[in-house]
Amino acid sequence: MELRTLRYFVAVAEELHFGRAAARLHMTQPPLSRAIRQLETEAGAPLLDRSPAGVRLTPVGAVLLDEARALLDQADRARVRVAAAAGTATLTVGILGDSGDPAASRLARAFHRRHPYVQARIRDTDLTDPTCGLHAALVDVALTRGPFDETGLTVRELRTDPVGALLRADDPLARRACLNLADLADRQWFRFPQGTDPRWQSYWNGGRSREGPVVRTVQECRQAVLWNGTVGMTLLDHEPVQGLAVVPLTDMPPSRMVVAWKEGDTDPLIRSFVRTAVAAYRDRAPHPRH
Repeated sequence: MELRTLRYFVAVAEELHFGRAAARLHMTQPPLSRAIRQLETEAGAPLLDRSPAGVRLTPVGAVLLDEARALLDQADRARVRVAAAAGTATLTVGILGDSGDPAASRLARAFHRRHPYVQARIRDTDLTDPTCGLHAALVDVALTRGPFDETGLTVRELRTDPVGALLRADDPLARRACLNLADLADRQWFRFPQGTDPRWQSYWNGGRSREGPVVRTVQECRQAVLWNGTVGMTLLDHEPVQGLAVVPLTDMPPSRMVVAWKEGDTDPLIRSFVRTAVAAYRDRAPHPRH
């Protein structure tokens, strides 16, 4: 069994959908289907149940999934250890906020345990670049939030988080159990500078062009609300500092936490980081409240 074919199988087994797996692997579906059928021939048993309802792992496929993950992980570790011995094992990670997220802390600990000799360089970015420097080739991988321009990038969703309106605590709307965007239509919103990714800007402005103070950091967002009485959006589980309040927004889709990297990049360190991130964010424990 070739490592490349095992990577194909893991993608199908995790996505449980040939189309999504093919997109994830940057290939078309027919050669992917042929590779999986060849793997089933080599295994001597079906690995997947295919039906109109979807794709499911067979018991044999579940065993191979565990073994394939272990083999691929060992192969990547071997490549990384060789690079570390040569003094070339570094990974630059872009991070957009959420530094207090327990999942991010779990990811950091797990990645260090897995690769103790790799130097991780962290680039903490503000809210004006949701790709954390990926498009500018300033980082190897980004731990960030969508939506943004994904051209030339591969993006994996890690988790979704509900959002709410960020208000002064003495704002009359702060007493409401929930709000919708229409309740905030006539208010000034904090907004990002011109040139910010329009997809990103639109999401955090509730899909409309807004007027209000320009901000670049999470702290500036909070201060704009506290000092000026403007409004905006924030993660519902990230309760802000004293004097501010967060009220659930019923008509906003949740914010997507994602890991992103350059399309076609086969660096084993990046693959290992992505696998570690998926595992770290699988725990749905809530964020701490401040």
